[in-house]
Amino acid sequence: MTDTSAKHGSAKPMLGQRNYNWRVVDIVVAALIAVAGGVIFWAWSQGANVISAPVNAFYPPLTGLYAGGWMIPAVLGMLIIRKPGAALFCETVAATGELIMGSQYGTTVLISGVLQGLGAELVFAAILYRKFNLPVSLLAGAGAGLFGGLNDSFLPWGWNIAYAAGDKLAYIVFMAISAAVIAGALSWLATRGLAKTGVLSSLASRKAATEPVFS
Repeated sequence: MTDTSAKHGSAKPMLGQRNYNWRVVDIVVAALIAVAGGVIFWAWSQGANVISAPVNAFYPPLTGLYAGGWMIPAVLGMLIIRKPGAALFCETVAATGELIMGSQYGTTVLISGVLQGLGAELVFAAILYRKFNLPVSLLAGAGAGLFGGLNDSFLPWGWNIAYAAGDKLAYIVFMAISAAVIAGALSWLATRGLAKTGVLSSLASRKAATEPVFS
């Protein structure tokens, strides 16, 4: 007897395989995360205005420790959606939202969003989107921070491009640490918390609350 399910495009993934196709619910939830992220971005930018003057007076590269909030949508989006492209999509759309609301960084915020999302995305891609535990979340946050730090330090529009080499390195390290903790750890905790409430029941992350922390 011939199996025609594959012929008609309705074949289901075999046991143990993951379905990486985006569904409508994935797109809707990712969009909601991104929109919320845009609001976070805008608010985070206002906070940056407050702390920048005293921090710059002490040691400018320390501003990198504040940057982790700008990477939250990338890690949170992937931890919840768990489909290729989720980190890049959520971070880029969030950056677009910040731009629409009025970003002090202008259109360069879009480039930052793309690069930061890419930094997180590459970490999940490196493990074939198979693990979403705490260590991976920390690495994804750090990856977003690394790409964000490189953007700020070396691309023509980077706001700290005039830093000395040592200060640039310090800034990048601080930014990676900040993103690992704020975007990585907090997003992982938030995903587990949301899973406990049942709101993720239709998503691949529905069992996040009971998944192992380190394996």
